Amino acid sequence: MFAKAFRVKSNTVIKGSDRRKLRADISASFPSLSAEDLNELIPNKEELNIVKIYAHKGDAVTLYVLHKKPIFFQLDKQLFPTVYTLWQYPAMLPAFVTWPPVLQKLAGGADLMLPGVVVPPDGLPEVDKGDCCAVTLVMNRAPVAVGTAAVSSAEMRNSGMKGKGVNILHTYMDQLWAFGDKSQPPVMPVTNSPAQVEGETEGEECEEKEQEVNDSSDPAPVETSRQSMQELRLDEHEALKEEEPVEDKEGEDANGEEDSRSPQEQMDELLLQCFLHALKTKVKKSQLPLLTGTFLRNHMMFCCPKGKYLDIKKSSYKKLSKFLHCMQKDHSLIQVKELSKGVESIVEVDWKNPDIPEDFEPEKKPEEESGASEVLYQPPEITTLYGVTARLEPLFQDAQKKKGTPLKAAEVRNIITEYVKKNELVYETNKNYVNINPTLCDCLLEKSEYQEVEKLKWDELFSRTLIRMQACHEVLFPGQPPVVKKGQMEPIDITVASRGSNKKVTIIKNLEAFGLDPAVVADTLQHQVQASCGLQECPGAKNRVLVQIQGNQVQQVGKLLLDRYKIPRKYVLGLDKAPKPGKKK
Repeated sequence: MFAKAFRVKSNTVIKGSDRRKLRADISASFPSLSAEDLNELIPNKEELNIVKIYAHKGDAVTLYVLHKKPIFFQLDKQLFPTVYTLWQYPAMLPAFVTWPPVLQKLAGGADLMLPGVVVPPDGLPEVDKGDCCAVTLVMNRAPVAVGTAAVSSAEMRNSGMKGKGVNILHTYMDQLWAFGDKSQPPVMPVTNSPAQVEGETEGEECEEKEQEVNDSSDPAPVETSRQSMQELRLDEHEALKEEEPVEDKEGEDANGEEDSRSPQEQMDELLLQCFLHALKTKVKKSQLPLLTGTFLRNHMMFCCPKGKYLDIKKSSYKKLSKFLHCMQKDHSLIQVKELSKGVESIVEVDWKNPDIPEDFEPEKKPEEESGASEVLYQPPEITTLYGVTARLEPLFQDAQKKKGTPLKAAEVRNIITEYVKKNELVYETNKNYVNINPTLCDCLLEKSEYQEVEKLKWDELFSRTLIRMQACHEVLFPGQPPVVKKGQMEPIDITVASRGSNKKVTIIKNLEAFGLDPAVVADTLQHQVQASCGLQECPGAKNRVLVQIQGNQVQQVGKLLLDRYKIPRKYVLGLDKAPKPGKKK
C-alpha cells in the first residue's frame, strides 16, 4: 500500500476527546497491551498529530504521528501498528517468519506467499482470515512488515503451505517508514522454543549456541537484495564503534594533546569564532536587516570548521538570542532589534570594531585552502564485502580465514568451490548439486532442514553462505588507505518535506560518508538555485549535518551529485525525478 509516495491531505493536532477514543480503540484492538503500554504509546501531554493521506491507489488512510514518527494507521476503520510501534512491542501481533531476501519483494508491493514462510518448531501462529499480523525475518524477532491474514492458520496447513499467506499493507523501508525518522530495526535474537531447548546441554554448549545466534543475526545480503538486509546486522553498539571515523577525539586538540577546557567552554570559543568569521567574510551591508535565525543557518553554520558542529545548546549561552545580545551589550559588535513581534533581526554591524582585528584569519577548511574543491574532489571507491561469522568459521578453516575476515563475493565463491572439490561433495549423477556433509549442515541449514535436505544446487549453496555472512563494505578515497566498515554503505538521502503554508524544502543527509563537506555543498547549491539554504544538526546522528534548501530542488541536487561529484546513482536515494547523468533536459 505504501510502496509508492502518498499525498498528504491534512495534518492537525489531535483533540483530547479523540486522544481518549484512540487509546480505547487501541486497547480493544490489541488487548495484550497493558495500561502502562497505552500511556507510553498515547501520552496525555505530548503532541500527537492526525495526518490524513491518500495512498497511490486512492485509498484514504489516517495516520497517527507521535514525535514525527507514525505509530498507527487506520484503513477501513481498522487500526494497524507501524513497524516503529512493533519494534517497541514485538509481541503485539502474531508473526510469520520468512527469509531475508523476501523483504525486498514485500517492500516493492508483493504479498507474503506461504512457500516463503518458515514454519518454526512450535508451529504457525493461530490466526483467522483478516486478522492483523506481522512478518519477521529468520534470526530476528523485530517485525519488518504488517498486514492481514489471507486465510486462517488451519487453511494454511490444509493447503500444504501453498498460496497467499499475508496481504501486506506496510513494510520496513516503504514510504510510510520513510515518513518517520527512518531508524533501523533493532536486533532481537530469536528465543528458543521448548522443542529447540529440549536436549541441549548447559554450560559451554549453551554459551556457544547463544554466540551462534548473535553472529548469525547479522547475515549479509545476496547481491540482488542489498537494501533488504540492513536490519540483520551486528549489535548496533558494536557496529557504531567500528564505524567511527578517525577524527580528533572530543576533548583533544589537533596535536592529540588533551584539552583541559570543559566542552561548554570549547563550544563558547567555537561559537565566537564562527560569529567573527561570519561578520568578517559572509555578511554584507546590503543584506541588513538580517533575521537572526537566517544569520545562524546561512552564515555562522557555513563558517564552522570541518569535523565540528555548532550547537548553541551545548554552550553557556543556551540560546542564540542571549549570545547575540551579549555581543551587542559587551562588545558593541552588532545591534539587534525586534522589527516585528517575536522576530529579531540584526540591523547594524560595526565592522571597524577593535574586537574584529584587521588581521583576523578564520580557520580555513581544506577545500578553502585548495581553492578548487569541486575540481579536486573524487568520489570514493565502494566495494561490497562479506565477513566470516562464528557459525561459518569451520567452512573457511581450510582457507585460513578467521572470524571477522572480510571477503569479496568472488573470494567466497572460490573458497566454497575449493572446499566442495576437496571433500568430493559434488553429486555423482547430477553435477549441478552438492551433497551436504556435517559441516555444511551445521553452517547452512536450519534445524528443521537437518533430516530433509541432503543436497543443494550450487547457486543456493553460494547464496546461503553469503546470506549468513556479516555485511561489510570497503571505502577507498584516492590517496588514502582503504577503510573497512560493518554494514551496508549508507547512501545520500534526498527528501522533499512540507513546512507551514505548504512550502516545500529539500533535505540532503549523509554527505559526510562520501567525503563531502555539507557547508561546501550548501554554498554551491545556494549559488546555483538562488534559494535560501542552511545547515542543521541531523536528528539521531552524532556529528552529522543535513543541508536544507528552500523549494523542491531534487533535480538540481541530483545534477550536482551525479554530474559534478560523480556519486554513483545507486548511492543516492530520492532521485526519481532527477535527470540521469549526461541527459539533457
